[in-house]
Amino acid sequence: MESYLRVGVGTVECDNVYCSAPGDARRDLDSVSNLSQLSGKELERIARNINPGGWAIESDKPIATLLGSCVAVCLFDPQLKLGGMNHFLLPSRTTASHSDTDATLSGDFAMEVLVNGLLNKGVNKNRLVAKAFGGGTIVSLTGMAIGARNAEFAQEWLDREGIPLIASDFSGPWSRKVVFLPENGDAFCRRRPTTQADAAEVVKAEMDYENSLALPKQTKEKRIELF
Repeated sequence: MESYLRVGVGTVECDNVYCSAPGDARRDLDSVSNLSQLSGKELERIARNINPGGWAIESDKPIATLLGSCVAVCLFDPQLKLGGMNHFLLPSRTTASHSDTDATLSGDFAMEVLVNGLLNKGVNKNRLVAKAFGGGTIVSLTGMAIGARNAEFAQEWLDREGIPLIASDFSGPWSRKVVFLPENGDAFCRRRPTTQADAAEVVKAEMDYENSLALPKQTKEKRIELF
């Protein structure tokens, strides 16, 4: 089984089998006062998971997500020790439609709501730094080059807003499990070679969320909580 890589600064360039941080053995996580001492696998066990179209802001709880062609951007304020992560399926709203489905799945919407959510909690935008992941080559009904487009969008958006992208792991024939620790900005990424079963799992998660947003409003409110 592939293990996690602690992603520091810079672009990740390594084989698909990662070296894990110390402490992968199962232990009582309730007794650990400093989450930074935990490995990626241990953090995954206690993380708040977000799905395609979702986002979360935390100060002391890890945030995790599973990526295929989607991209997740982690933003962190090192002074407040506060951060958040989003997960978007499409680079931007389609020009033909501005439906709720397009907006919620799009990268421009995901970046706006995450930044605004952080600003509302007292974050200074000038202090924000970013780490970003995903954009894998996953067969999906959403289009052939969607992963590359998502990665390109994330880099361009951050550059335009003046937020440094200090670490990234984009593209390649992998799905990824990402765990972000907002209290110190650490991120852990585990690449998984994309077998047919893995691709089916990731694509199903993406398409289930997209399809749920297409339901009539009354039905959506009963079946799904967006944020």
